Amino acid sequence: MAADTDNAGPQQYPPVSPEKLAFGLTAPDDLAKEMAHIPVALLVDLGSGRRLYAREPDRRFLPASVTKVMTAYVAFELLAKGRLQSDQLMQVSDQAWQEWHAKGSRMFLERGSLVTVDQLLMGITTVSANDACVVLAEGTSGGVAGWVALMNQKAQELGMKDSHFGTPNGWMDEGQTYFSASDLVKLADAILTRYPDYYRRYFGHKGMTWNGITQPNHDPTLGVVDGADGLKTGYTDEAKYNFLGSAQRDGRRLVMVISGAPTGRMRAKAARSLLEWGFSAFDSHPLIAKGAEVGTAKVQQGTVSLVRLIAPKSYYYTVPRGVSSDVSMRLVYKGPLVAPIAKGDRVAELEMMVGAEAPVRVVLVAGDDVPRGGVLDRFRAGFMEFFQ
Repeated sequence: MAADTDNAGPQQYPPVSPEKLAFGLTAPDDLAKEMAHIPVALLVDLGSGRRLYAREPDRRFLPASVTKVMTAYVAFELLAKGRLQSDQLMQVSDQAWQEWHAKGSRMFLERGSLVTVDQLLMGITTVSANDACVVLAEGTSGGVAGWVALMNQKAQELGMKDSHFGTPNGWMDEGQTYFSASDLVKLADAILTRYPDYYRRYFGHKGMTWNGITQPNHDPTLGVVDGADGLKTGYTDEAKYNFLGSAQRDGRRLVMVISGAPTGRMRAKAARSLLEWGFSAFDSHPLIAKGAEVGTAKVQQGTVSLVRLIAPKSYYYTVPRGVSSDVSMRLVYKGPLVAPIAKGDRVAELEMMVGAEAPVRVVLVAGDDVPRGGVLDRFRAGFMEFFQ
């Protein structure tokens, strides 16, 4: 069963590992109680890249319907590139209907009916529609296999080294589909940074009505945690109760992952407690504004020898509430970079060090296009670099 329902009984799970909190903090009693039976958990302040709470962040687990976040990401990228249109109609094939009209969470799409991409995405992100994922995959890539290949390609591009996809919807597939909490945070960060308009459009709805049937969103934080606005729950008998969630307050964005919760109630309590603790126990201070030029990187074989490095979003540094600390930064990239480079490409990182804490790195992107230069361009760029 792969529906996002909270009616399954408690499940046996191996004992949990110790957690690690930022700045050597100790979890307060109420948070410790709620997290006591959660095998995998991660809370990250996206603005600073700081891990506030971590338990087995790189352990691979079965994500169940959290898989659908990658399906949404792939669709968002295709929409942004104009290769997919929100009003584009897709037909529910006989095969898709036969396999998915009564399996797990679904939109109850009718055989042969025409549905827009917008409606399919709303069903995927809001009511975890397994049937909508398959119809979208078939209508876009000609079949599930082509869509899954796209999902794996995007995971590789995002550096999700502990993730693999075998399905577009997270239905049980003998362990071919898996994630780590660290990888899920990378995915959430990519969606929030690159496609904020699509994120606001499709995530964070409390429910939807389709074909005369009203269904709720099982996100345990919506309407409960101030600023909560997504992303996705997941449940199967094998995976237990999972959740990738996010909330924003006063410009500060937290993303969290919970996996393997024995019950839906435990998942809900842990998610709410973790987010509330993250907002109350730490402060974030502005460091670099979105779009600011942070530095330059050397370029080889291009029309110019340097490219500007830009912050794709606002960056902050995080410290325990009421604590002040020194901050230092340095640019990190494997260079010289090699042209061609497209504006917006992820080409470098900014490493931030706060007090004695381990450094964290955040992404910097190219500020300009750098085409591959001809012989004369490369000579001129090298000549100018020699005198810099």
